[in-house]
Amino acid sequence: MLVLRYLASFYHYVNYEVSDPRVNDWPLMHTPWPGATILGLYLMFVLKWGPKWMEHRKPFRIDTIIKYYNLAQVFICAYLFIEGLRLGYLRGYSFLCQPVDYSPTEVPTMIARRCYYYFLVKVLDLLDTIFFVLRKKQNQVSFLHVYHHTGMVMLIWSGVKWFPGGHGVFMGFINSFVHVVMYFYYFLTSVSPKYKGNLWWKKYITQLQIVSGPVEKALIGVGNHVTDHLLLIHHQIQFGMIFLQWFVLLFQPNCAFPKWPLFVILPQNLFMFCLFLDFYYKAYMKKKPLAAKPQLSNEPAQNGKTCADLNGHTNVNHNGSNCIKRNSSKEVTAS
Repeated sequence: MLVLRYLASFYHYVNYEVSDPRVNDWPLMHTPWPGATILGLYLMFVLKWGPKWMEHRKPFRIDTIIKYYNLAQVFICAYLFIEGLRLGYLRGYSFLCQPVDYSPTEVPTMIARRCYYYFLVKVLDLLDTIFFVLRKKQNQVSFLHVYHHTGMVMLIWSGVKWFPGGHGVFMGFINSFVHVVMYFYYFLTSVSPKYKGNLWWKKYITQLQIVSGPVEKALIGVGNHVTDHLLLIHHQIQFGMIFLQWFVLLFQPNCAFPKWPLFVILPQNLFMFCLFLDFYYKAYMKKKPLAAKPQLSNEPAQNGKTCADLNGHTNVNHNGSNCIKRNSSKEVTAS
């Protein structure tokens, strides 16, 4: 009983006494349980219920939905980035040490609300994974992808609950800018696939993302090999910038921003960086075994009709009709 009383007292202290009272009445912010329920349903759907439900169904055709989803993300993230400039960094916000202003005055409250909007965007980002499941692209629902999306919702909820503003604004600020570029590229490629290989600036998308931290889109295979490679570089840039911006707080003993988030965010960024390096190595550096060349039979074909069987050998078509056999993941037709 004593332990339960202590836990209840601690929960009340953390959830009500030291949280920001300005945000407690906003949807999903009063307690952690609504957000935890959303994440629980998300994980069950993308890992268990969804794949099982789609097992004997054809992939959903949701290209139009995804196109407008990408466009909506562009406008929302652009708005948050501009607001970060207007309310924060153009008003003297510091990149080295910026305490949270908890006063109920206009600008600090507007900053807190923009942080809350950013949290809602992270909840919206969960649709990325759901789209994979509905399109039967379960191979793209990787541990890194799911871990990142889940962790971002938890992390940003905590930020809004206890310190909506100040030093933590930078992460949402730089990430929103990256998402503007990234989702605009995805929108263009959804409008016309020709843009996947023809955008002169696509090589800069990946370099931009690696520094800010999130790994969501680098892992979804949205374009070709080059595009995915570039998106991965972007994420490392994001990681580096966010890690450095939080790391400097260790050398700011007089900074009024709380130090305890450092013990969550810095290890989290290092862990994500290691996951990224592991993914990068397996995707781009690890040598893959060369596929064996098909061995063709020396037996002459009759009627000029031949086709390859599952083992790559040549089979003879005796009836003069088209011959179709599966060879690995594609069909080979001889006519």
